[in-house]
Amino acid sequence: MKIFKSILLSVLLIVLVLGIWSFIIEPRFLLDVQTHEVEVPNLDPEWKGKKVALLADFQVGMWLGNTDMVRKAVRKALEAKPAMVLIAGDFVYKPDSSVIKRAVLLLQPLVEAEVPVIAVMGNHDYSQMEESSEVNEGMAAYLMATLEESGIKVLENESVPLHTGNGATFHVVGLGSTWAGRCDVKKALRNIPSDEPRVIFMHNPIAFRDIPADEGLFTLAAHTHGGQIRLPLFPSESWLNIARPREVVADGWAADTIGNGGNRLYVSRGIGFSLIPMRLFCRPELTIFNLSPTQGTVPQPGRG
Repeated sequence: MKIFKSILLSVLLIVLVLGIWSFIIEPRFLLDVQTHEVEVPNLDPEWKGKKVALLADFQVGMWLGNTDMVRKAVRKALEAKPAMVLIAGDFVYKPDSSVIKRAVLLLQPLVEAEVPVIAVMGNHDYSQMEESSEVNEGMAAYLMATLEESGIKVLENESVPLHTGNGATFHVVGLGSTWAGRCDVKKALRNIPSDEPRVIFMHNPIAFRDIPADEGLFTLAAHTHGGQIRLPLFPSESWLNIARPREVVADGWAADTIGNGGNRLYVSRGIGFSLIPMRLFCRPELTIFNLSPTQGTVPQPGRG
């Protein structure tokens, strides 16, 4: 009986510690700043060494949300002195006008620093909790307009060229939301010569499969939150890898076998939550990519 009580108390203590860690400490105090070296074909030497910062999945408005971590990630992104900041959707959890204004306000330090900030929309930005959820076009349009008014460029199946002082061009391509039925890869790429450097980013990594071979050599996504819960002692595995095999990848660099030939995908764990405000062995993420040219046709993403 004493052994049974000791085991029970030990289990309860472990559950308590994991609860405190996953609901309070890890998601609210421990930001993982990932840094990766990325080779981009045809990159002009003027862009060598410049940085791309990736943020995603703020989910502002969710119960016990994570707005302090958004502020921290924005501050850390600015400290990296990026050439651009990309935001891969899900600004809000379930949009209304007050939540949208609160989410956009969190990003004003980026705009005030005069860093190009470019965004795409996620499923939650259309009020879609599930893939089958009704699309709220009105709230999504309001979010887009509010972002644009604040100085953040929103892309939907289109691209924008960024230039150095000497005119060297780097294209940023943004895809529309897959769940909202607004993703059109062909349209997004139509104005970019195939031999010009670019980054393609989207919210849902599923769209990566639709990018033609060698067109998505540097592609970024989010949406998965890394599964929010990782398996102990298996740092590269989350429940998402097991329970939802149709996902492209839970987080990090996708295997070379995923998607069309020559393409490379990185999936961010993002900042916020979905369903439950917890993260276990799966910290919120800010990702910094250092650009460099390559002599070959296929880039070699660094592993951080």
